[in-house]
Amino acid sequence: MLVTGEIKNLKKGTLYLQKIQDTLLVAVDSIVMDGVSAFTLSDEIESPELYFLSLDKSPTKQISFFGEEGTITINTRLDKFVYGATIKGLSNQLLLDEYKKMISQFNDKRLDYIKANLEAKKAGDSIKMDSLDKKILGLVKNRYLYTTNFAKNHADKEVAPYLALTELANANIRLLDTVNNSLSKEVSASKYGKKLKEFLAEIKAKE
Repeated sequence: MLVTGEIKNLKKGTLYLQKIQDTLLVAVDSIVMDGVSAFTLSDEIESPELYFLSLDKSPTKQISFFGEEGTITINTRLDKFVYGATIKGLSNQLLLDEYKKMISQFNDKRLDYIKANLEAKKAGDSIKMDSLDKKILGLVKNRYLYTTNFAKNHADKEVAPYLALTELANANIRLLDTVNNSLSKEVSASKYGKKLKEFLAEIKAKE
């Protein structure tokens, strides 16, 4: 995997390519930036997984992206390192972007309900509060179902078990089973496919 790009207005700093190994965030490549804004980093990919592009290992300057074999381009600027970043990724990243776009709508709606609930509380309107509480619970359920269906529809990509692990960890185990059982043979044998099976086994062992 090659990760290339440019960081505008960066004069000096060290750029790290990181991923999680055994629960620890480790650097797999780095480059010292000294008067040059363009960069190229690389790693040998065994299985597509989440990576991080980090400036000086600062937790506030850390861009996450789905890495896989091929070339990924990340462009950003120093003053808006994370939120100003544009990622030209491969198949899993494109799907993750699509998923996040829909989830942002769920999040916006949830904030609207919470705001309305606070206003109802101030007004002492218990009936409206109960109604909004039900809407919030319904929204959570719909988000879980959307995530499950999204993962099922893309069961041939590693983003599917990744979303199950990160978005459905607190959902009904049947939803996790649904995703796990839908995975292609290749994805089931991937890093996140194996982790999903392990997670399910741990849950079932406690029942």
